[in-house]
Amino acid sequence: MQDIRVAVWDGVSQGRYRPFPGVRFAAWVQGVAINICSAHIRRELAHQTLPLLLDPGAAEDSVPFDALTVLARHRHEDRGAEKVVDQEWAQTLLGLTRASVSPAIWGLAMDSLTEPRKYGPPSPQDRRRWNAVTVVRQTAKTINQALDVDPGTVRNMQDLCRCAVECLPSPLLRGVADSIVRPDVRGPERGKAIAALAVELGVTERYVAVQIGCARRLYQTAWRTLRGATISTR
Repeated sequence: MQDIRVAVWDGVSQGRYRPFPGVRFAAWVQGVAINICSAHIRRELAHQTLPLLLDPGAAEDSVPFDALTVLARHRHEDRGAEKVVDQEWAQTLLGLTRASVSPAIWGLAMDSLTEPRKYGPPSPQDRRRWNAVTVVRQTAKTINQALDVDPGTVRNMQDLCRCAVECLPSPLLRGVADSIVRPDVRGPERGKAIAALAVELGVTERYVAVQIGCARRLYQTAWRTLRGATISTR
């Protein structure tokens, strides 16, 4: 509440508040409050308690997380009751994740995890760090999915490409990878594919379009991981 009060006071005293006809002052204050709270939530989710493989809010409160610890999903049924952190598996996954993102992205994500908390309105650098954390999380989840694939199910290139799509961490990214990235759709056909996918998923065409680069990067990461796993087992 104090952060919100200070931000509102600064906005008024420094002339950032501009009254508009029909828009109440309380509505502007509400917008300030939303921005402050969103920044706080993002910092808390990204700072030293980041679960790379579990979505924030989905993990049990009793499960501790460390900034550089990854929870491995149970690879065998007889270990399901243990709920342990397999350090060797975590280190392998972290190593693959770090190798699959740029040094700049990895550095920004680690800055977000290790730098002291700063409260108040988010800066452009904060937003870059939060985006980097999202990239690292998505990459870790994609690689984890790929490592969980049974190599025996990948019999040919078609199987490899299909499994790579299925490893992506969200329905939207899987849809983009399957309908646009994997068949390498370009030109007017890409616009049609984007429109069809937007209708299917209930999102805007622009939102689908901006996800293509991310879907391509994650698809390539999954493809390389699956390819490496299948070669190593032969």
